[in-house]
Amino acid sequence: MTTRIFSAIIHKEEDLYVAECPEVGTVSQGYSIEEAVFNLKEATELYLEEFPLSQSGRPLLTTFEAAVYA
Repeated sequence: MTTRIFSAIIHKEEDLYVAECPEVGTVSQGYSIEEAVFNLKEATELYLEEFPLSQSGRPLLTTFEAAVYA
C-alpha cells in the first residue's frame, strides 16, 4: 500500500459542505469542512480499492473569467 496526495474542492450548499476530488471524481459531503473532507477521503479510498488509478500525472488547475449578469 502506498499513499498519495489528492485535491479537495469544497463548496457550501445550504447547510452542507460538498467536497469533490477532481483526480478521481469522487464526491462526498458533511456538516463541517472537516467532516466533508473525512468523508471524501473514505469515499476515495473505497473507490480506489475497486478502480485503481493509472500512473498518469496530476490534473491542471487554472482559472478563467466569465461575464455574470446580476
